[in-house]
Amino acid sequence: MASVSDCNSMITPAFELSQDPDFLTLVVRVPYTRTSEFDVYVDGEDFKFYAKPYFLRLTLPGRIVQDGREKASFDIDKGLFTMRVPKETAGQHFEGLQMLTSLLAPKGSRSAKPLVEDLGACGGSEAVQEDEDEEEDFDWQLEQKAYVESSEDDLKKLQKYGFGNLRTGVFSRLQEELSDVTDVKDPENSTPTLRRRNRLDAETTIFCADHYLCDLYEGEETRNVLLSFRPWWSELKPDSDQPEATVTFTDDEKEQMRKFTNRSYPLDKAARYQVWLGLVDIILAFVYDVRTTEGEHNVESAWTIRKLSGTLSWLETYHSVQEVLVSFGRRVLCYPLYRHFSLITTAVKDAAHIFQCGKACILKCLLAVHKIFRENEPAYILNDLYITDYCIWIQRVKSKHVVALADPLRKAKLHKDHLDLELAILEEAAELVIKEEEEQKEEETSSSSTEGEEKDSSSSSSEGEEEDSSSSSSEGEEEDGSVPQLSDTQENGGEPKGVGFQPEPSPGALKTGAPTTTSPRPQESKRLIQELSERMEEGLRIEEDVPQTSRSSSSRDTEREAEGLGETDEPAATGETAKTGTSSALLETRPRKCPLRVIGAEELDSDDEDETNH
Repeated sequence: MASVSDCNSMITPAFELSQDPDFLTLVVRVPYTRTSEFDVYVDGEDFKFYAKPYFLRLTLPGRIVQDGREKASFDIDKGLFTMRVPKETAGQHFEGLQMLTSLLAPKGSRSAKPLVEDLGACGGSEAVQEDEDEEEDFDWQLEQKAYVESSEDDLKKLQKYGFGNLRTGVFSRLQEELSDVTDVKDPENSTPTLRRRNRLDAETTIFCADHYLCDLYEGEETRNVLLSFRPWWSELKPDSDQPEATVTFTDDEKEQMRKFTNRSYPLDKAARYQVWLGLVDIILAFVYDVRTTEGEHNVESAWTIRKLSGTLSWLETYHSVQEVLVSFGRRVLCYPLYRHFSLITTAVKDAAHIFQCGKACILKCLLAVHKIFRENEPAYILNDLYITDYCIWIQRVKSKHVVALADPLRKAKLHKDHLDLELAILEEAAELVIKEEEEQKEEETSSSSTEGEEKDSSSSSSEGEEEDSSSSSSEGEEEDGSVPQLSDTQENGGEPKGVGFQPEPSPGALKTGAPTTTSPRPQESKRLIQELSERMEEGLRIEEDVPQTSRSSSSRDTEREAEGLGETDEPAATGETAKTGTSSALLETRPRKCPLRVIGAEELDSDDEDETNH
């Protein structure tokens, strides 16, 4: 039974009552409903019938019973439910069976609307309402209105739709039920031109540029899996001897074909052309669902097929194959999960191959769609409007007409600019953004590498400076250590052996390269000169306990000059210092460093001249 929430969407069906002495016959017209969902309730004067979205409740003028003699049948083609129920009292005549309005009134009343409305039900406590809901899930006292059959003049004013535009007036009775199936708000009064304009506007509005670009530049692995999938029709290959491929039907498909009623369809040339194009539209939507689900239909398959097909969702009628392809391409880029242009072109190739395999392959696809819609709550109505008629009609057409559609599908040229969604502009903008991001990354990479090189060079230069400073300091120490040289008399000089003092070479000697050692760098020379000058300022006193005769003339001059400097710069040493100087006399293997003054040749000559004058 239906829940209370369905009360407002129930439709009172058209019905008729007749009788004989022993039985009451009820005929209820319930088109576009499921044959497996009938609920009948018989209790004396009450008769209730429910088949979504129809509900009928009658208060009879006599009593009927269920004793095993009742019978029921349903004519699918006419949509008529017939039930024959025995009377409780055989031979009783029920009066007023033609008074339909009074039969529809609730028990105890003979008007469709009660004279007194019970307001307590609305103002009662929540506990009482919950108890009532638990006891009864459906409001059997729902107000009903008798069905009024539309006249032929009224039906002519309504728009046509469905297979071959043979249906009309269906949505006037099932609008609430079909609102979840079709996107047309008022199908009965919407012309084909208005439907198309509204469809194009809806597609343009719902198109998502971000979703399209995301599928364009990402998800390549998933997309390749879908494109490489081989559906069942890819194994069918028609040959020259047999124009149609051999197709095997399952037992369920054979059973469904036996349930179809064989009928003919009086279609004019324009209607036949539109039927063929509508078939192409439905097949395209079906093959897209098969490929994107990898042959395993899911709960979204019914939605995907009817949403991608403009025929099913907008009751569209096409006039060329190119119109069908453009409509399908636009809807693929607007609604489903995978929105890539390659899926559109692949679906077109799949459809061309299916039509090339003949009408048996087309019928198998239609039976699959019929099953998907049959198992879906709102979409099953599309079977009555389109798919069932297509399954019956395709079996009566000639195979050459089916195969002839494969050629225009193969030759069709569908480009992105045909879809009028500004895809080229979007892709150009996306490419510019990607290029800018790449350039920015390259700049960041180059800057980071430059900083790394600078850090490396600075570290290496600092290490080099440290090495240079350490080497120069070591060299300076060696040079400083070699300044006060203690040596024996040279073999070729003929002088007696003794302790001799050799001063530091003059700057002139450093420039001429007289020393055999490697000349220091300018910075090191300046540093050495500065150190020597500082030591000169501090003063130098060298005492040696060595005979004067053992010295050479140059040594004596140097010693005399040093003594003169000592007398000028320093005061006389204390007794302890004199004793220490006399005992030790600087006879160490590596004497300590002593500050020296570099005396040029001119100064020595001037000193010699002074002595001579004295």
